Amino acid sequence: MRQHIIEQLRALEKSRNIKILYAIESGSRAWGFASENSDWDVRFIYVHTLDWYLQIGNQKDTIEEMLPNDLDLSGWELRKALGLFRKSNPSLLEWLNSPIVYIENKEVMNEWRQLIPQFFNPKNISYHYLNIAKNTYNTYLERDKIKLKKYFYALRPLAACRWIKDNGTMPPVLFSKMLDSFDASTIRLIVDQLLVEKKSAKELEERPQISILNNYITNEIEYYSEYLKDFKVETNQNIDVLNDFFRKVVKHQ
Repeated sequence: MRQHIIEQLRALEKSRNIKILYAIESGSRAWGFASENSDWDVRFIYVHTLDWYLQIGNQKDTIEEMLPNDLDLSGWELRKALGLFRKSNPSLLEWLNSPIVYIENKEVMNEWRQLIPQFFNPKNISYHYLNIAKNTYNTYLERDKIKLKKYFYALRPLAACRWIKDNGTMPPVLFSKMLDSFDASTIRLIVDQLLVEKKSAKELEERPQISILNNYITNEIEYYSEYLKDFKVETNQNIDVLNDFFRKVVKHQ
C-alpha cells in the first residue's frame, strides 16, 4: 500500500503541475491504533511553479481526492500551510511530526521544523486537544455501548494535554509515546488492553462502557478546563522568517 500511495502522489504532481514537499499519514494509522479496515488518511504540502504565485486574484490552495481502497488524499499549498503554521495550527503541527512519511524534501522540512518553537502556542494547542476530548465524551462516551475507537479519541488528546503541561512542546503523534501520562496503574492496564483489542477489532466494533475509564476521562477534562484558564503564554513571533522561508522554497522549485 505504501508504494501505491507514493505512485498516486507522483501522479498527482504531474496532473496538477505541482511539487509535493512533504506527504504523510495522519489519523489513526499515524496515532498507532488503526483497525484492520481503517482508512488511509494521506496529507501533503505542495508548492506551485513561480508563475502560479505571480498571478492576480485568489486561487485554490487545497487539493482533495478520494480514491479506491479507502485512500483519502488532502493537501495544502505552501503559503496556506505557512499561514496556518503561524497560528500554531494543531493539525499542521501533527503533520510535521508524523511517524509515517511517504515523501519528504528533507532540506526544506528540517528548516521548517526548526521554526516550530518560535510559533508553537501551548495554550491554543492544549485547548484544541481538550475540546476534542470534551466533544468525544459528550457525543459518544455516555452511551451503554461504545465504539472502541471513541475511547482513544478522548484518551489521546488528554494525554497530549498532559504532555504539553509537562514538557512545553508539541506532543508526539504516536499515542504509545504518551502512555506514561496514564500514571494511575489501573488506567494504564486498561489502556494497554484496549490498544490490543483496537488493533484486531473492526472499525465500528462496540463494547460496553467502562465506568472507571469514563470517570478518569471526566476528571481529566475538569482538571485541564480549570488549569488552562490561568495559563499564560508569551509569544515572540517574527513573520519575516516565514516570508524568507516561503520565498526561498518557491524560488528553488
